[in-house]
Amino acid sequence: MHIYLDNAATTRLSDAALTAMLPYFREAYGNPSSLYSFGQRANEALNAARASIAGHLNCDPTEITFTSGGSEADNQAIRSAAALGARKNKRHIVSTTIEHHAVLHTLKRLEKEGYEVTLVPVPENGIVRAEDVAAAIRPDTCLVTVMYANNEIGTIQPVAGIGAICREKGVLFHTDAVQAAGHLPIDVRAENIDMLSLSAHKFHGPKGVGALYARKGILLTSLIEGGAQERGRRAGTENVPGVVGMAAALDEACAHMEENQARITALRDRLIDGLSRIPHGVLNGDRENRLPGNVSFCFEGIEGESMLLLLDDKGVSASSGSACTSGSLDPSHVLLAIGRPHEIAHGSLRLTLSEETTPEEIDAAVAAVAQVVDYLRGMSPVWRDLVSGVTPFVIQ
Repeated sequence: MHIYLDNAATTRLSDAALTAMLPYFREAYGNPSSLYSFGQRANEALNAARASIAGHLNCDPTEITFTSGGSEADNQAIRSAAALGARKNKRHIVSTTIEHHAVLHTLKRLEKEGYEVTLVPVPENGIVRAEDVAAAIRPDTCLVTVMYANNEIGTIQPVAGIGAICREKGVLFHTDAVQAAGHLPIDVRAENIDMLSLSAHKFHGPKGVGALYARKGILLTSLIEGGAQERGRRAGTENVPGVVGMAAALDEACAHMEENQARITALRDRLIDGLSRIPHGVLNGDRENRLPGNVSFCFEGIEGESMLLLLDDKGVSASSGSACTSGSLDPSHVLLAIGRPHEIAHGSLRLTLSEETTPEEIDAAVAAVAQVVDYLRGMSPVWRDLVSGVTPFVIQ
């Protein structure tokens, strides 16, 4: 039995998305920028998808720009806000220590260009305090960017509260909602969100397509020059099949969100309870205020990479954190940010569920993790030192 528990990395394309996409590969394959009817058929599909996605976010269709995914949307949102700030001599940006690297690396690049960045620390529960974000805002702050839900430990951030603070202070607010879209209800107007990023393949849409919401009046800086597509905000012929698939997947996810949340949350808690029985392990992030399908654990005395390979041998697909850093030997910056020591952060495991996950798969995964952890500890000199008392346990 193959058990796929890495849905935070990517999800299986839904049947609804695939069905919606197929006609735009070989039948209605015209360029949506063309004036003749064959191209306008593709353009109509693009407009319908834009309106559908806007409806789920409670915004106007003209406020949606299609991108290649969440990383591009993050880059464009942050760079646009930075450019707008520079015109007013405001070059300070506030974010947090647990953001996705698409945000953190963009901020580092901006620091080299003369901007100042404040990364607000996050407590052990993985949820930034809105009052700490407020305290970091200065007269020269041009942007606050805080993710909606963390991609590694699943904690849901106080976005509405932060949005209200930013609106009151006249500072643009961007949120990376890549992990939240399709899984949590989002209302950009009610939550005072000025810009929001999402990616289709996190909610059973295709890879390589995403969207950026930017409130009317915010001038976006184009990252790609060469044409007038997307109202001049992003050059290049639109990925019509991908956009149509994204809209269909989001339609389906939002239509079944409440029932999916209830079912997946129950399975998540079952998984947490099972893994909690493994000695000297700890759940990362708040137990309750987290995404329905996210479970992140650290196990003392083992290396995460070995655990993943052995789990794969047992038919369980998992990760140790963000798929974007899977080639790195460094411990997760998110786990370090919430206070996990290096040696503990190295033993991390992320299991992420979908509505397709079954109770039988959860039980089998718990058994597999327990076996792998026991096997690795049996070979580890670090574990022998811990058990013998030479080195004290960090996780009790």
